[in-house]
Formats: sequence, structure tokens, C-alpha cells
Amino acid sequence: MTWAQRLKRVFRIDIETCEKCQGPVRIIACIEEPALIRQILELLRKKESEDSQTQLPPERAPPQMGLFDQT
Repeated sequence: MTWAQRLKRVFRIDIETCEKCQGPVRIIACIEEPALIRQILELLRKKESEDSQTQLPPERAPPQMGLFDQT
């Protein structure tokens, strides 16, 4: 039994099927060195932080209620 099959059996984690398209996923590497894993995760966190900042619309003041009301 492969480690991918064990993950699916024990934890119900299916890494062999794409969550978006339900197609097969090819495993290309198994990284086990802790220092390299930390480095990769830090780069992903940095990229996620940069991406989330660019997705936000520019800040603006709240609308002024009653500014154009006819009384």
C-alpha cells in the first residue's frame, strides 16, 4: 500500500484526485527535509500575503447618508 493510499484509508485524505476537477493528480515529489519544508512554507505564506493585499479594493470613506435627500 502506498503512502497516498494510507492517507486516504486512515484520514480520508485523497491526494490522488483533484478537488476542483475530480481528475487524477500526479505526485512528482516527496519532500522530507524539515529545513526545506519550512523554507517552502514560508515562501507560500509570503506569496499568499502579497496576493491577498493585491486583491483588496482601494480604501474609501463610507457613503454619506442624507447628503442628497430632498426635504
